[in-house]
Amino acid sequence: MKKFGKKAGVKVVYVALLLFYTLQKPTTPVWAKTVIIGALGYFILPIDLIPDLVPGGYADDFSGLFGALITVSMFIDEEVKLNAKERIGIWFGESAISDTDSVDDKLNKKTDQEER
Repeated sequence: MKKFGKKAGVKVVYVALLLFYTLQKPTTPVWAKTVIIGALGYFILPIDLIPDLVPGGYADDFSGLFGALITVSMFIDEEVKLNAKERIGIWFGESAISDTDSVDDKLNKKTDQEER
């Protein structure tokens, strides 16, 4: 993940990490884990709709990851976010953690809509 992370960008990697840590939670239901495994599998497989080596090649990966993130958003808690941000800080440096804010904002809006 770290190897391709710099090419994909902090936001893509952050979404992947949110899904990864949500997958690890014992309280995440099987259906949600299946969604996560599918999205993460697509992200790491070398065969792709849009090759990752071309400019914008991670757009399809991000769409799949973000779609999965929205689908399982109710299982993403603060602990998951903190774990993902900690890993972002290790891989990209502490200054990169602020790049995760836009993802958190979208995730929080989705969660707020679900609560209404």
